[in-house]
Amino acid sequence: MADPVTRSAARWAAVVAVPVALVAGLVVYRLLSATDHPSAAGSPPVTSPSVHSTAPVDMAAPPLSAHDTDACALLVSHLPETVRDRARRPVTSGSEQNAAYGDPAITLACGAPVASVEPTATVYNLSGVCWYPRKGSSATAWTTVDRSVPVTVTVPDSYDAQAQWVVAFSPSIAGALPATSSFPTGCSG
Repeated sequence: MADPVTRSAARWAAVVAVPVALVAGLVVYRLLSATDHPSAAGSPPVTSPSVHSTAPVDMAAPPLSAHDTDACALLVSHLPETVRDRARRPVTSGSEQNAAYGDPAITLACGAPVASVEPTATVYNLSGVCWYPRKGSSATAWTTVDRSVPVTVTVPDSYDAQAQWVVAFSPSIAGALPATSSFPTGCSG
């Protein structure tokens, strides 16, 4: 056994060293966490802006009937300037019936061909508008199946949760284009 003087000195060393080590560890932790997370220190996080093209998007503009032309012009005039965080872009033709957002472009074509929907096909009621998705090679085309004038929104595969992008158009479509009296099973208004 150690003598009482040595034990007393060791106790005092531990009493002083443990709190000093705890304070030093806390200071180092705070300094490192403030460097890793600027928002924790009160300043906003630094993010690099993503670059998106503002060039016109190439879209076809097939001829429409007078009724469809008026309906599509009304719809396009009610579309938002941004969809989620994607800004609206110009289109090469048919600005009265087409719209595009973001890069790669999410496109909206009013006056689209009527979708042929199988009786067992899955349709989605997204905020009061019934949509039928068709998967393509690099994008999915979502076409309304319950509106007086069909609308197709094409979402590139690079976008996750595609229905979340499509649903952003539903309020404008519901407000501008009347619903039809017949629609596929599974799509109740």
